[in-house]
Amino acid sequence: MTALLLLAALLAIPVLAADDSSEIIEALSKVIPGLSQGQMFYDAATGTMTWTNGVYLRHPDPKGNVVLTADNASLNETTGEVIADGHVRIESEGQLWVGDHIQYNFKTHRMMSEQFRSGFPPAFAGGEHLVGQIQNGQGDGRLTATNAFLTTDDVASPFYRVQASRIVVIPGKSVQMWDATFYLGKVPVFYFPYYQRALNTPMDHLTIQPGYRSFFGAEMLATYRWFLGDYADGKIHADYRSFRGPGFGPDVNLHLGQWGEASVRYYYLHDSKPDIDTNGLPPFGNIPNNRQMFYLGWQATPYTNLNLKALVNYQSDPLIIHDFYPGDYTANPQPDTFVEANRYWDNWSVDALTTPRVNSFFSQIERLPDVQLTGFRQQVLDTPVYYDSQSSVGIFRSYTANTTNNVFDPAIGFYTNSSARFDTFHQLVLPWTFFNWLNVTPNVGGRLTYYSAGADGLAAPQHDINREVLDTGVGVSFKASQLWAGATNGLLQVDGLRHIIEPSANYVFVPNPSVPPMELPQFDSELPSLMLLPVNFPDYNSIDSIDSMNVIRFGLRNILQTQRAGQLQDLVNWNLLMDWRLQPGPGQSALNDLYSEFSFRPRTWLTFESQVRYDVLGGNLNLAFHQLTFTPNNRWSWGLAHWYLRAGAWGNGVWQQSDYLSSTLFYRVNDNWGVRIQHNFDATSGRLQSQFYSLYRDMRSWTASLTVYVENNLGTPVDYGLSYQLSLKASPSSAVGSDSVSAYPLLGE
Repeated sequence: MTALLLLAALLAIPVLAADDSSEIIEALSKVIPGLSQGQMFYDAATGTMTWTNGVYLRHPDPKGNVVLTADNASLNETTGEVIADGHVRIESEGQLWVGDHIQYNFKTHRMMSEQFRSGFPPAFAGGEHLVGQIQNGQGDGRLTATNAFLTTDDVASPFYRVQASRIVVIPGKSVQMWDATFYLGKVPVFYFPYYQRALNTPMDHLTIQPGYRSFFGAEMLATYRWFLGDYADGKIHADYRSFRGPGFGPDVNLHLGQWGEASVRYYYLHDSKPDIDTNGLPPFGNIPNNRQMFYLGWQATPYTNLNLKALVNYQSDPLIIHDFYPGDYTANPQPDTFVEANRYWDNWSVDALTTPRVNSFFSQIERLPDVQLTGFRQQVLDTPVYYDSQSSVGIFRSYTANTTNNVFDPAIGFYTNSSARFDTFHQLVLPWTFFNWLNVTPNVGGRLTYYSAGADGLAAPQHDINREVLDTGVGVSFKASQLWAGATNGLLQVDGLRHIIEPSANYVFVPNPSVPPMELPQFDSELPSLMLLPVNFPDYNSIDSIDSMNVIRFGLRNILQTQRAGQLQDLVNWNLLMDWRLQPGPGQSALNDLYSEFSFRPRTWLTFESQVRYDVLGGNLNLAFHQLTFTPNNRWSWGLAHWYLRAGAWGNGVWQQSDYLSSTLFYRVNDNWGVRIQHNFDATSGRLQSQFYSLYRDMRSWTASLTVYVENNLGTPVDYGLSYQLSLKASPSSAVGSDSVSAYPLLGE
């Protein structure tokens, strides 16, 4: 009977979807064909209807329909009071209440029950003597029960639960418990005189992750995850590594409403082997045993058009992130520290940036501060001319890293350049359109930059410098398209086809500046880049590296679009860029590299992406990145990637040879088991650089993963590791799919 009642609730919506606004009261056998025919008795004197052998009641409500099913029930039409017995089930606003005897009023939403079970995912509760309202006029309800429990373990006999003498539930919002005890099985673990938690946030929980790494030894990583309503959440880490020592620290995330989001993280480690070489990096001397890191991140938009950001990254030594947070190190080996405020209007914006020096062992440009006023492109009165500008003023210092012969030396740390800089750039643009399709945009601009002498005799520049720059140019472009509405192709999922082509040519001429770049301090210099740098001002923002230019940048974009599932989707998107230098500078060829960015999506589940940089005159492939992604269903996915960099001087830098192949495969064997395999192969040295093998197990309300990995980096012994994770499904240790981007969370980073 219970199974049939559960089925009734699932079938209720599609069976009665024809008219959701009407009240329905009928035998359950009409909702679930095949059940024994029930009977209905009506007492005209009292206005009471009584059903036996199964009843279905649905009452429409502005907050959502209330559905009740039971073996037997009686309803008073006047008061709306129903008394239900036997497998009683009430559904309202995504909440479920189950009991053997429940009194419920469809008008006031007041409910009483001797024994009950309730579900408001991800939490579930049960207990005795339930009384209160599921909802009131404001859409809130409040129910009180005695001898009750709360859990996220969705089974009849939960393994873990919080048991309390009294519990107050505000469905969908919060739970309060008095005289509460946390149980694992039948074992009491912790006592709370008073316990409260929000139901729309995950439950506090402890994760213990044992493992082994050849560089760290046996390790035990413990993380307690906590939540404080809508205001804060975080983690407390307590770790031990047998070769390295103990480590601990908190993570705190603050949700400040109008004042944005803030994250604070601190980690301390008493490292018994701080100078161990873990990734082929030069060994640093003088790294302390007491190692620590501190992170603060904050971002807010307290008022319209005002953005505030702050980031602080302190490290006690250059390698603590590298050693213990390899995922963070891979993403950003030299993290920044800055405070920034931005205020913008329709035509203008002001940005203030300061970047104080926090870690002396990194080379850095210190800005104390750098304030920039930007004028967006805007029409000059009623003329066809448009104007844009960019002006900044700041105090700068360029620091070198305080390392000597690969030894971290706290006594070293000096700046090579120090100056106050004022820079202003102004430009006039005259956009024209010929023949209703050809866009021609000439421009002329000028830049003036002032550098003050260094703060002392040790720092450049030795005297004040004024530099003037003139830039001129013209851009030509047009867009053409062709539609084939009847084009279809089953293999490529083509339903109609549109081709868009956008050729362009930008000519830029900058005569020799009044002062060459080599005589200027390089605070904003031209950095090595794998992509083609902009040639137009102010997009080219390496202010101190501006030199003469006489170049034409050619561009060609081709887009093929089709309709899939009612949505417009790119089948092909291909962009080509190449520079023709009419007057090449020292070390430059007449033609810059041909740069290609290409994506092809032949099916909704199959994507191919490519980036290529090819030296046309030299015949060298400088850069190649290709990636193929299969996601045919939620059962398996596979990503293949190839990354190649040619060794040598190109792209404004000097590069080392890189040739990597990567494969990431995930396969869900069934509802309980899954596997993930990742390989990274270094084709240059012919070695399998890293291997990750993970096995996932779904255990009712828990998920477990076992990860084995091997890293074979040049210059270091092979690093072997084993890690085991166990976490609640209601509060997973990492987000779904996060390990497809980075495998490091599987190792407890």
